[in-house]
Amino acid sequence: MYYGIHGKFTATPNNGPALLHILLEAAEGLRQNPDCLIYLVSAQPDDPDAVWVSEVWVSQAAHQASLDDQATRELIAQARPLIAGIFGAGRAAYQRRQRPLSLIWGCLT
Repeated sequence: MYYGIHGKFTATPNNGPALLHILLEAAEGLRQNPDCLIYLVSAQPDDPDAVWVSEVWVSQAAHQASLDDQATRELIAQARPLIAGIFGAGRAAYQRRQRPLSLIWGCLT
């Protein structure tokens, strides 16, 4: 089973851009991790302190192992003081199939 997480980070007032930068740095660091299939970071145009993150991993264990990486732990330590809350953090399991994984993430406006 693939493992996915989707949630909204709300930064402390006026710290959305700094939080976004840290999460984008995390995304860049994960490019070399073959267990991370998707790490999508997006800003919310109508709320500069909101940052959305969507992740898909080959397994829940792979995601958990990524949190033990020293660089990841340093980024988490930098981000924590900037986070006012995490909302809508959904977790999902995706069935492995013979064809490549295809996911559609959407939002309603």
